[in-house]
Amino acid sequence: MDDNFDKAGIAVIIVFGALILGGLMAANLVAGDRNGFLFALGASFAAWIAGHVVLFDMPRVYAVLIAIAALMAVASTVSFTF
Repeated sequence: MDDNFDKAGIAVIIVFGALILGGLMAANLVAGDRNGFLFALGASFAAWIAGHVVLFDMPRVYAVLIAIAALMAVASTVSFTF
């Protein structure tokens, strides 16, 4: 396994935090769904923090933050669709 945590942390910050959840925030803004937008914002913040946690080599905290981000993204999606 590659021990370069900088690249992995930056990949998490960019891909999960910015691209995926940014699109979900934009969709909720266009639809006018405030709750869905706030869930997506919280999910992207948790993913952003998780990217920094990778740099400090804290795998349990990373797992918890990614789980929080995933749950908030699902909540945002459910809020957007229903």
